[in-house]
Amino acid sequence: MDRKLMKYCGSLQQLVYARPVTYKEGRAEHMNAIEAKCGDLFFHSAADKALDITDLTYKGMNMTFLAKPGLEGRNQYDTNGQEAQRSIMGGLFFTCGLENICAPCTIDGKDYPMHGRMRTTPAEHVCTDVLTDGDEVRLVISGEMREAELFGENLVLRRKIESVLGENSITVTDEIENQAFRPEPLMLLYHCNMGYPFLDESCRLYVPSVKVTGREEFSEEHVDGWDRIDSPKDNEPEYVFIHEMKTDENLDTMVLVANHEQNIGLVIEFNQKNLPYFMEWKSMASGDYVLGLEPSNSSVYGKPYHVEHDSVHYLQPFEKETNVLKFSVVEGKEKLEEIIAKINALKAQEE
Repeated sequence: MDRKLMKYCGSLQQLVYARPVTYKEGRAEHMNAIEAKCGDLFFHSAADKALDITDLTYKGMNMTFLAKPGLEGRNQYDTNGQEAQRSIMGGLFFTCGLENICAPCTIDGKDYPMHGRMRTTPAEHVCTDVLTDGDEVRLVISGEMREAELFGENLVLRRKIESVLGENSITVTDEIENQAFRPEPLMLLYHCNMGYPFLDESCRLYVPSVKVTGREEFSEEHVDGWDRIDSPKDNEPEYVFIHEMKTDENLDTMVLVANHEQNIGLVIEFNQKNLPYFMEWKSMASGDYVLGLEPSNSSVYGKPYHVEHDSVHYLQPFEKETNVLKFSVVEGKEKLEEIIAKINALKAQEE
């Protein structure tokens, strides 16, 4: 570790730490989580809810959305049809899947809950550490979640969350393994949620899209404004847009939400090999003011659509897939312009 840095610190925890915590009141009572600080980044990873990151602040500024019920742990209604909306919090991201990603449905007598079961699955083998290697200081959170049923699926999600001191980024690495002795359908969506005060009318969304369409007629009527953030409107319905994106030769791509008044942005980088879909959830409603960005391996139309069109993605017995998402905070007009230029360069590539 950098000795020069340690000259300024009594404990390295002044700058970086990961601490297990348990909430003591309200809907969050008894929920286990990891409180994490890495330089200017501060966040919580919910150990009882798939290690999803429930909030993110940068230099004290909240960047993520928290739904009206507030912070909460696992509930008896989490997987009970539309009632699940009472437990969807938002956060930097929550994990949709692993059997379905969208609206609740029943297929062949089997119920599939809102956004799936993984988002309320508690983690096992949870580990936190702060590792030093030369001048690098790395915060690491890891654990695994299992979605399984007697005579049914047996899917394991192994998750690692890492942040390097001074880089202002969080990297999420997920390995999904089918431990059943039959092929299993895998539907996975990362529901990333921007909120106020980072999200406001001065924000703009940048995506290397070649085509954007609305999920239904109402969204299609608003598709021309997919990249702009409006002022809150009382009782405004949500819009959902489907993006066809460009990537580089390795299938890597990125999106940016930029607050041009404060010259701060959040970049999400991912690879489209296993996440070929990207959706935008835009809610400009008063009190439900949020921008959702959603890399996915399935479209927004959900399980029934993919079953009907025979487009469900399968993992073979003991097959594994890995996804990496990187969330980076960028500050300063020049740095934002650099990212915008990269996105425009991706978009300008020839087919």
